[in-house]
Amino acid sequence: MPITEQQLLQILPNAGRNAGVFVPALNTAMNHYGIVGASRGAAFIAQIGHESGQLRWVREIWGPTAQQLTYEGRADLGNTEKGDGSKYRGRGLIQVTGRANYNACGEALGLDLINKPELLELPQHAAMSAAWFWSTRGLNTLADQGEFVKITRRINEGVNGLADRQALYEKALKVLA
Repeated sequence: MPITEQQLLQILPNAGRNAGVFVPALNTAMNHYGIVGASRGAAFIAQIGHESGQLRWVREIWGPTAQQLTYEGRADLGNTEKGDGSKYRGRGLIQVTGRANYNACGEALGLDLINKPELLELPQHAAMSAAWFWSTRGLNTLADQGEFVKITRRINEGVNGLADRQALYEKALKVLA
């Protein structure tokens, strides 16, 4: 069952007008990648809610911070050319990061993200890239098993923001039940 704007605002009250902009894109992306049912939907909305500041950010805010400076030259992200760290900063609702991830995501979605990384800032691509990331990391299975912390680790490579993610998840489970 598709998520409504009202439901999305109940889960992510700070989304404001962005909720209406993202509802169609989210429903298309979630349906395409099988993110259906309360447990999958709640886990997905909670994670993208945290990663995007409740749908307010589709591009990582760039300082650069000390953490962001480490993106430059990181082979595991495929950042092999000078400037890749900033160019392929986190974008989309789940913050796809690094040249290699942009390349893989672009191939999957039929987009030239290497030359136009800003395409991930458009609602339809921001949502679809998040659902693609979710699917390629096997997160539907973990959502079915209620393994929310494992989902967080696969997205964040740690448990950064776990309390916020968990609160959004619990709210989403109630709203989508």
